[in-house]
Amino acid sequence: MNAQPISHWLNSAERIVAWRGEQALMLSSLRRQVVALSRMLQALPGTHWALCFDDSYRFCVALLAAWYAGKTPVIPGHCRAALLNEMNDALDGVISDLPLDTTLSLLTFQEEEAEGELPALPANAALVLFTSGSTGTPRRVVKSLAVLEQESRWLAALWGKQLAGCRVIASVSHQHLYGLTFRILLPLALGRPFSAQQIFYSEQLAEQQRYGRHVLISSPAFLRRLDDSLIASDCALTVSAGGMLTWRDAQHARNALKCAVNEIYGSTETGIIAWRQRDADEAVWRCFPGVKLEQTAPDRWQVFSSLIDCNAGWPLDDRLIVTQQGSFQLAGRHDRVVKIEDKRVSLSEIERRLLALPGVTDAVALAVTRHERQAIGVVVTLNAPLSEPDYPAQKRRWKQALQPWLEPVAMPRHWRVVDTIPVTSQSKRAWLQIEELFHVAD
Repeated sequence: MNAQPISHWLNSAERIVAWRGEQALMLSSLRRQVVALSRMLQALPGTHWALCFDDSYRFCVALLAAWYAGKTPVIPGHCRAALLNEMNDALDGVISDLPLDTTLSLLTFQEEEAEGELPALPANAALVLFTSGSTGTPRRVVKSLAVLEQESRWLAALWGKQLAGCRVIASVSHQHLYGLTFRILLPLALGRPFSAQQIFYSEQLAEQQRYGRHVLISSPAFLRRLDDSLIASDCALTVSAGGMLTWRDAQHARNALKCAVNEIYGSTETGIIAWRQRDADEAVWRCFPGVKLEQTAPDRWQVFSSLIDCNAGWPLDDRLIVTQQGSFQLAGRHDRVVKIEDKRVSLSEIERRLLALPGVTDAVALAVTRHERQAIGVVVTLNAPLSEPDYPAQKRRWKQALQPWLEPVAMPRHWRVVDTIPVTSQSKRAWLQIEELFHVAD
């Protein structure tokens, strides 16, 4: 099954492109909504419009309308008004189906339709994403439409036959590249309907299964929590990305869904790099055709791919063990970005937000593992002593102050207040001593 470009499938024969509950969402209606919204956007000033949507079908309409209007859609990865306001210099407005209290110009999605022809897509159509960087500042990543469609072609070559006759269900958000590519762009390119609503619980997945054969676009966090007593699965393909899937969880998911999990390795910056079918604990990763790995130092690798808009390739933050055949295993990370519940969390960003709190003079964040679950732990120093009775109330105030800036998985769960954060003789963080602060349970 071949992946079709937008210009082809948007003008193809009538079909269901998505569903919302019992409502079928048709291609003809999507096209008319794209026409109406693109005309509205053409009349508005500015070029960069953020897309903040709960509903994936509406997000799709807004994405296409922005491209046809000659705008650059921006996908910030979140829908928090405080962070959108902080990006004021990079945005001209926001299109959303959510009530956002933002200082930016807000265009509320209305599902209006209009007849008419769409212009040719701009040759330089692209979108902008923001992802956690190791510096703590969100990294701006530009993806051309040509690259996004090439990525869909690669995936269609690998899994197109398995998607035939299937509906696409997802437990991941379209506000990140993985969800955008796998739950929206790939189904559209293959003519397969996708769910407009994200699923969060096994009960929702079980409810969707009564509609027939499906593909599940998921993450280790969701697969880990599957309740196999609820699922009599008709799953043709399960895809997982966003974090490492343990062998135990891979086996659990296979037993529940009756098919092996396929994992994707990549990043927002690189796009897809490799895949593996998790039919064994030490299953190796295989690069997609057109992807090349090159060793640049004893423990450093560079990836080269036509999905990367840089001839110099992209340095990987992961440690790799590469075989002579070109397959590889992952062996940890180099940078200050960790995965918590399969979401990238910048420890540097958390530290930056902690240092902005009144009274905090120094801060360090790290991932703390308790009972095989990871959460964020932080160590802070203060400009004035904090008494034991005052500590619980102060911790609540800190968390309240951090809520507008941090996602729930990035919110510190374990807190330590010390006089001085341990350092080495070279004045670098003494990580072993810092980690020891969390050996005693909260």
